[in-house]
Amino acid sequence: MHRLFLLAFLLVAAPAQADVATEDPLERQTLDIAKDLRCAVCQNQPVSESNADLARDMRVIIREQLKQGKSREEIVQYFVDRYGDYVLMNPPKHGSGFLLWLLPLAVFGVLAGSGFMYLRHRRREALPSAPALSPEDHALVEKARAEDEQV
Repeated sequence: MHRLFLLAFLLVAAPAQADVATEDPLERQTLDIAKDLRCAVCQNQPVSESNADLARDMRVIIREQLKQGKSREEIVQYFVDRYGDYVLMNPPKHGSGFLLWLLPLAVFGVLAGSGFMYLRHRRREALPSAPALSPEDHALVEKARAEDEQV
């Protein structure tokens, strides 16, 4: 009986705790733009998910600019003008942003090349060259090959 009561309570209480999905197109547009903007005080978190005061203020500004009829590009540019390219979740791939995209690839290439050269050099040192055969050893090898061919 207690389990049934607990189950009924959970079924009734769970939807009350759920976030109410808003069908407001303005709010949907605001969150869509906010997903592409980085919160300036959070670590790599979009404005749409951040609870920081600055992120809330940024969402309010986005909403106000949408009400004024500004386009997505104008709103994003507004924040880029104030915070720089850092505010974009996906920084542009030109200028200094291009260098930021290439830097990890360049570092990986240098490390991979250095590792390859190190291993190659180490392998050469680890394997000594075979000593030259003396005439007696050479004769023994030839004799063994001849016997092997006869069998």
